[in-house]
Amino acid sequence: MSLLKGKTALITGGSRGIGAAIVSRYAEEGADVAFTYLSSEEKANALAKELAGKHGVKAMAYRSDASDFAQAAELVKAVLAEFGKIDILVNNAGITRDNLMLRMSEEQWDQVINTNLKSVFNLTKHIARPMLKARAGSIINISSIVGITGNAGQANYAASKAGIFGFTKSIAKEIGSRGIRCNAVAPGFIETEMTEALDEKTKENYFSNIPMKRFGTGKEVADACVFLGSDLSTYVSGQTLSVCGALS
Repeated sequence: MSLLKGKTALITGGSRGIGAAIVSRYAEEGADVAFTYLSSEEKANALAKELAGKHGVKAMAYRSDASDFAQAAELVKAVLAEFGKIDILVNNAGITRDNLMLRMSEEQWDQVINTNLKSVFNLTKHIARPMLKARAGSIINISSIVGITGNAGQANYAASKAGIFGFTKSIAKEIGSRGIRCNAVAPGFIETEMTEALDEKTKENYFSNIPMKRFGTGKEVADACVFLGSDLSTYVSGQTLSVCGALS
């Protein structure tokens, strides 16, 4: 398939987990992909090389901290210089620093808000003008159902992900007249390295709360991002697509 052929995508936090699944699916659908990493340089470059060889697309990894306003500006500038355009932005960078609110430090709060929410502002801010000039673009913000439901011990994470919903709707209204769409994806419990380490009893406890009785996969989240990045969703904007097995 080639739903994204001819498009260039920038994905933050793309070297592992859901981010890597999005990068891989985008390349599979024919998009040229630029993606960021912070610590796993060897892994990121290996993924870029693999995708370029396997799918014949242009793929490059960039070391960049999405929570840093200046670094986000330099990233967009570098990607535009190398690829010539950015059609799709996927704001995926995110972390957790879980703790009960009464025990949560200011640092734990700030780290999560800056990485999960400020980063979305940073990249969207710097990519807006090129997209406005092109009168086209799709911005996809990766949130979480925790932003809808809340979760004990994750007040910082829930606040950051809930903030993405309001930001997404506002940006969709601000720049929709110029042909730019902005949507959010809210994953539920997704298979990761962390869930793989859980014992079967713990997994069953999670499954009991999920109507579909299983974790989702990174590919299933990535498929939603393919839809929102492609021309299949040209009249979809300001929306949140939950990928959660009916949990929310």
